[in-house]
Amino acid sequence: MSPATLIFRDKLVFPDGAIQEMVIWKLPEPNSERPHGLKYSLFYGVSGKRLVGYDNEQGKGDHRHYGEEERKYIFQTVEVLIQDFESDVARIRGELNETAND
Repeated sequence: MSPATLIFRDKLVFPDGAIQEMVIWKLPEPNSERPHGLKYSLFYGVSGKRLVGYDNEQGKGDHRHYGEEERKYIFQTVEVLIQDFESDVARIRGELNETAND
């Protein structure tokens, strides 16, 4: 079986040191856990601690991490995935900034 092919990688380091990184691979073929044929890992965190994450690791399927919460994620398209992730990052950055200003 041929290996997965990297189709997207993006990394952003915010002025406050927070990191946002998105990596998406195209699998050789879809499977029951990844019927869309993609493997992905979208991460946002500070000092090595994940605050927001979207991934579909083997055995767990598509899911989303937000703070301490983990929930199933309904994958639609890559564009929607990135939009949902970036919305969560903006939301949590806003929450963190509000907390810092209190």
